[in-house]
Amino acid sequence: MSRIGKKPIEIPTGVTVTNNNNTVTVKGPKGELTRSFNKDITINIEENVINISRPSDIKEHRALHGTTRALLSNMVEGVSKGFEKSLELIGVGYRAQKQGKKLILNVGYSHPVEIEPEDGIEVDVPANTKVIVKGINKERVGALAANIRDVRPPEPYKGKGIRYEGEFVRRKEGKTGK
Repeated sequence: MSRIGKKPIEIPTGVTVTNNNNTVTVKGPKGELTRSFNKDITINIEENVINISRPSDIKEHRALHGTTRALLSNMVEGVSKGFEKSLELIGVGYRAQKQGKKLILNVGYSHPVEIEPEDGIEVDVPANTKVIVKGINKERVGALAANIRDVRPPEPYKGKGIRYEGEFVRRKEGKTGK
């Protein structure tokens, strides 16, 4: 039995969850998310608790059970608290700035790199070497943070690049002389 799938999801106050033929809509103070789930998985909403169950123990149902529960939990957490990812720019002359909704990165290329976030995702630049990505959809926040990091991933010799806050970059020793 799935350990994750068995855990009930608590619905915080101010959040409403509706299930229409396994298309779940979650509304909260930060916004609204809708997602369709597999028809084999049963989603029960009772008062302030969501329970997920599966019809059998075949491999596909076992996989869907935990995944459905995790996705629903992330939806509930997103509309109530929201998600954020922090990135750091490390390197001489590496800096970020916000221009309207766009994020402009100067990270050692001959041109500045512009990244425009999609609707529902907000980019904040508290310092010129720090970028914070915020939103209610965990998937989209993580994807945008990964796209920003991919502009200049941290390299192992000097440690320069864009990295997640607190990410450890394993350093390598450079060439040695004779």
